[in-house]
Amino acid sequence: MAASAKPFGLRPINLLGGQANSGSIRLYKIASGYATGIFYGDLVSMLASSGTIQKETGTTTATPVGVFLGVEYMSALQGLLQRNQWTASTTVPTGTTAWAYVCDDPDMLFEIQANGSLSQNCLGTNAAIVQGAGSTSTGMSGVTLNAGSIATTATLPLRIVDWVKRPDNALGDAFTNVIVRLNTHFNRTALGIAP
Repeated sequence: MAASAKPFGLRPINLLGGQANSGSIRLYKIASGYATGIFYGDLVSMLASSGTIQKETGTTTATPVGVFLGVEYMSALQGLLQRNQWTASTTVPTGTTAWAYVCDDPDMLFEIQANGSLSQNCLGTNAAIVQGAGSTSTGMSGVTLNAGSIATTATLPLRIVDWVKRPDNALGDAFTNVIVRLNTHFNRTALGIAP
């Protein structure tokens, strides 16, 4: 039973229509020195005018380009590093780039833990996000679905599409795990970012 709060952000499952998750990602730049930590499972968005990504900090409105699944960059001391989190204010050597691994398919479905109990009538509704702190020891996101925000509101960033069907999760659990899609995905909107 999902009886305790153990947030992990958004975890890719499969695609709408039951297509398998091929594990494909797209590489996006992170600006050297970007001052906010990004954790495995965090939502990320495009930063206007730079073409780099940033941690999506919205809760009730957000336009994520996808979910952060790690980063690779050169370190002047250690060579090529591959990590599951971006440490705030990391700088990379001149002439090199920090590349974020981002699951950016607008049809991808994700598992996420709610910060409270959810019932059957929540299926098909939209929900907000709780921006919990990520873990610097595990690199995992602290993002959860806001169980108190369930509504029909079109601008809410998550859509509940299914329940996680495992022995450790059931409807009505104190912290119900659900399957969602990104309701306000950047690649589903007509508005681009400013050049």
